[in-house]
Amino acid sequence: MANIESILTETRVFTPAAEFVAQANVSGIEQYQQLCAQAEAHYETFWAVLAREHISWQKPFTRTLDESNAPFYRWFDDGLLNVSYNCLDRHLDTRGEQVALIFEADDGTVTRVTYRQLHARVCQFANGLLSMGVKQGDRVIVYMPMSIEAVVAMQACARIGAIHSVVFGGFSAKSLFERITDAKAKLIITADESLRGGKAIPLKSAVDEALAMGDTSCVERVVVYRRSGGGVGWQRRDVWWDELTRTQATSCEPVWVNAEHPLFILYTSGSTGKPKGVQHSTGGYLLGAMLSMRWVFDAKPDTDVYWCTADVGWITGHTYVAYGPLAMGMTEVIFEGIPTYPHPGRFWEIIAKHKVTTFYTAPTAIRSLIKLGADLPKQFDLSSLRLLGTVGEPINPEAWMWYHEVVGGARCPIVDTWWQTETGSNMISPLPGAVPTKPGSCTLPLPGIMAAITDEHGGAVEKGQGGYLVIKRPFPSQLRTLWGDPERFQKTYFPQELGGKTYLAGDSAHRDANGYFWIMGRIDDVLNVSGHRLGTMEIESALVSNPQVAEAAVVGKPHDIKGEAVVAFVVLKGARPEGEAAKKIVAGLRDWVAKEIGPIAKPDEIRFGDNLPKTRSGKIMRRLLRAIARGETITQDVSTLENPAILDQLKEAIR
Repeated sequence: MANIESILTETRVFTPAAEFVAQANVSGIEQYQQLCAQAEAHYETFWAVLAREHISWQKPFTRTLDESNAPFYRWFDDGLLNVSYNCLDRHLDTRGEQVALIFEADDGTVTRVTYRQLHARVCQFANGLLSMGVKQGDRVIVYMPMSIEAVVAMQACARIGAIHSVVFGGFSAKSLFERITDAKAKLIITADESLRGGKAIPLKSAVDEALAMGDTSCVERVVVYRRSGGGVGWQRRDVWWDELTRTQATSCEPVWVNAEHPLFILYTSGSTGKPKGVQHSTGGYLLGAMLSMRWVFDAKPDTDVYWCTADVGWITGHTYVAYGPLAMGMTEVIFEGIPTYPHPGRFWEIIAKHKVTTFYTAPTAIRSLIKLGADLPKQFDLSSLRLLGTVGEPINPEAWMWYHEVVGGARCPIVDTWWQTETGSNMISPLPGAVPTKPGSCTLPLPGIMAAITDEHGGAVEKGQGGYLVIKRPFPSQLRTLWGDPERFQKTYFPQELGGKTYLAGDSAHRDANGYFWIMGRIDDVLNVSGHRLGTMEIESALVSNPQVAEAAVVGKPHDIKGEAVVAFVVLKGARPEGEAAKKIVAGLRDWVAKEIGPIAKPDEIRFGDNLPKTRSGKIMRRLLRAIARGETITQDVSTLENPAILDQLKEAIR
């Protein structure tokens, strides 16, 4: 394989402000380097010390890492703990009356729940689950709106050692059916409906539909939370949440489990064929969640109001809503709705209302808010913010700059976090009080994360050259296997080509002269244009840096001469152009890309849409765009698409 070429140059650097450095949990680059050096010199000891310092163990571990059956690594495996205890019980004496969750509903209603109240709710629901025969090791599907109850359901499963599998509430009945049958779930927790953007979205009826699709005899009961009061079909197996919990005790002894006991299974979305059930452990996962809260988000439990906008249906909502912030004793915001309802400034209003200090969201959300103009955030008091974060995909440098200047008032560090469902917690990210940032770069690995860039055989590549992003040593929060499919786990993440012990992330990346990592896109998003291997991310960033462009996605399609042609899907800040006006803008954008990164990267086709096809979590559906670019019949599930009307718009190529 020829090396992937990096063609975008970014020279802006932002060093942490002295005031931030002074108060940071990791203060200054020297402290960061010191932590990295400790991990390098005494790898197991480094992790053992941190695990003892941050986690409350019922039975302390004596073994740190067992590599004897690689890549099925085991961490802290003779220790006993409980995640719910670590998130709730241990805070009761010191933070019992502190607000744990600030829930803002779609209609603006605000509910505050203290740690003591949350503990009582979790115990009641855990007792309810026990009363229905749910026990340690049983799988429970959670198909819920973004709500306090979703967190309660997850924590209650963790409390009794049941393994939860959260299915995003925007997934179809078919997706739900696949996950029920693969996990052989004993129980499903759902709601009548969810409320998003003023609309009621049925959930219970989707569960009924899924259970009628095939053999789902593994499911014994369905618990239904009354969220909207909307009508639902009722079966003998169904029970209302409030009726289940009404008479239950508000205390429930946690079930102490082995550190390697599976905490949850989370199926990765968007994969072709059978969904992959990513299985995470209890101890290692919790440690990753806590350390990243401390290091990356500079957690200050006494003063911070933390808000991660992710739904609990995704890994980000697991680690940075349901578990990490609570394990650290934080106060956090949970939001049910969408960024633009009932008005386009809803995000900024929430930050101002609740005096949010740390805001963590996706580049997609940022780019869609850019489209609404810089004047909007200025109408709200965002002075409480001290730290901004991005997650889900690389952020284009110009979107980074807008976030920095308009939202952060040029005073908040930005932590651009690279990680995956499979890694469980942040892997590469600036530590905000230590590492200077560059727009578009996730910068440096966290201490103890041995990230590298290799060729397809695991050989080193020179700085500036792109290759495969890998992690060379096992780390506590990584997935343990794929549920029921160890062979696929090995083949996908620890391929023999790389020696069978190196974690293959599936992303292409390069390192610059300072050793900073730049994510160039998924390996399968690399284009081969006239013998040059180009990362799609860099072409997208060049397009987004044009003042007319709000958002862009780039894919390849076969080309007789060049091998692959570059097809760009573009959303403009103004109205979608047509006819001659469209041709004129296309010519301008092609010249712009040629100027920014060279003629080789010029899009062969540009297609305009009112927006891009995204899942309800905000991820661009690139497989779908590839099918559209190639003129193929769309066979993939588009049930999670926010706006299906755009598919026809994007079929029109303007050359």
